[in-house]
Amino acid sequence: MAILKKEAASGRVTLDVPCAATLGEPIVRPNLVRMVLRPLSFLQVRHVSPVRRGGVDARVAVIYGEMERLFGLISPPVVLHSPVPDLLAATWMMMSETLLVEGAVDRRVKEAVATAVSVGNECPYCVTIHGTMLRSLGHDADATALADDRVIDVADPEVRAVSAWVRASANAAGAAGDEVEPPFPPEQAAEILGVVLVFHYFNRMVNVFLPDAPLPPLAPAAVLTVVLPVLGRFLRSAHRNTAPVGGTLKLLPEAPLPTDLAWATDNRTISDALSRATAAYEQAGQRAVPAAVRDLVRAELAAWDGQPKGMSRAWVEEAIRDLPTADQPAGRLALLIALASYQVDEGALGAFRATAPGDATLVELASWASFTAAVRATGRMVVAKPVG
Repeated sequence: MAILKKEAASGRVTLDVPCAATLGEPIVRPNLVRMVLRPLSFLQVRHVSPVRRGGVDARVAVIYGEMERLFGLISPPVVLHSPVPDLLAATWMMMSETLLVEGAVDRRVKEAVATAVSVGNECPYCVTIHGTMLRSLGHDADATALADDRVIDVADPEVRAVSAWVRASANAAGAAGDEVEPPFPPEQAAEILGVVLVFHYFNRMVNVFLPDAPLPPLAPAAVLTVVLPVLGRFLRSAHRNTAPVGGTLKLLPEAPLPTDLAWATDNRTISDALSRATAAYEQAGQRAVPAAVRDLVRAELAAWDGQPKGMSRAWVEEAIRDLPTADQPAGRLALLIALASYQVDEGALGAFRATAPGDATLVELASWASFTAAVRATGRMVVAKPVG
């Protein structure tokens, strides 16, 4: 049976979804759907070549297998990190321990948080995927309202309250009086803020390395209307598989928790995961990002009010003006990823690749800039003691 087709003349990829219809509703065949989704997960990644299962680092195959079991598919936003196995491990660890592990926060709320953060960061790919997951959990109208940034129209009161807090906190300038009281008790803070952090990170990486829609190159956008309902049911079926608490921690060595992630202290597993992941991202930055660029990015983030930079890139050229000429391509790309990932283009990527051509170096710079910005963006939301 032909599942994935490539037209010789155009190079267009077409998709045969393996399902059987009954009473008007397709029945998803999980094993066959996985056969379809595996190659698509790699085809979506741009600018770098993701590693297949047979790579040198044994963790790659382990992580891919766990992703399929717990998330339903080999997630392209995670796969794009595979040129650097430590970053693949760090990213999967954060996603698993915050989003997938069952804790004090219901999955529907976590998916709503993921969607709300992604709307604010202008990441249509993540809005589509996590809105689809929210729909699969029985919240179709709420998913549509969140995707359209109409939080007031969300029917579920808990989802509406948390999503409104995410959007309001993101829009606040961080000055005195702008604080927005979190609508959740203290025991939920680490999970919700953990999801916020993960998606501030993912949104930046996805805007650089993935297309606007979860489709292979040249696939028509109309395919989404067929694929997304099937994908939703498939993701929901994977949701029944329980992610073990702390199951990913073995992927990276222990590390101390940074002070700017102190909000995670009350959840030992999440704080442990973030500690280990932070060490991996910091080591990546030390390898790939010049010290002067790291200092500049941190200074710009410290002064950032959380507001979008707009469409002009004059701000970034002004910011990198005093960097050594050799460091300016890295500085430009790192600042764009951190503060305006939607502005990253072939020119900024090409200028950096001319100085550092390897896939690993590009992933390391992008991940360090994304994570450093995600920590700052999440920290701006920790401005009031949670109610309880």
